[in-house]
Amino acid sequence: MKGIATAIGLLLTLPAASHAEIEKIALPCETGICFYWWPKLPTVTGWHHDRDNSYLFSANAQAPDGYTFKNAESVIYAKALYKPRIPDTKSLTALIEDDKKRFLSHDPTITISESEAVATKDGKTLKVLAFVPKEKGNWELVAYGEEGDFYLVFTLSSRTKDGYTKNIATFKQFVAQYAEKP
Repeated sequence: MKGIATAIGLLLTLPAASHAEIEKIALPCETGICFYWWPKLPTVTGWHHDRDNSYLFSANAQAPDGYTFKNAESVIYAKALYKPRIPDTKSLTALIEDDKKRFLSHDPTITISESEAVATKDGKTLKVLAFVPKEKGNWELVAYGEEGDFYLVFTLSSRTKDGYTKNIATFKQFVAQYAEKP
């Protein structure tokens, strides 16, 4: 009972001023209570929310119908990064620069380029970067935004160039239908 009271207390301390359409879940786990925060995404025909892998990767995991997040050629996921948990990241620009450095540290041959920005349903324009492997690795298209106490990161990740190209429109559909307020 004490654990439940603690969990409720922690949930009540979440930022009330943040109006982002962020799904906030608190569940018991090995370390006590684990918090999962991710942008709520619309239903897109041919895709489904993979709840188990959403918890595993702490992101709103979407996979094509007939596949899971782990075995699909291409997946889409969305993260809500709570700013107070990453105090060294002072701005959206800093978050993007950190991502670039992280990608390059894993593969110095990766090409990073700016892609066409994409707008959410409520008109916010998100910066989009493409991370393209030279030989092997995942093709990634990442949209970055900010709402209240959260940085938002939407990602299309594909094991192949064909899967990447084929799913860009679906990625844009997910982002374009996302709204800060319901």
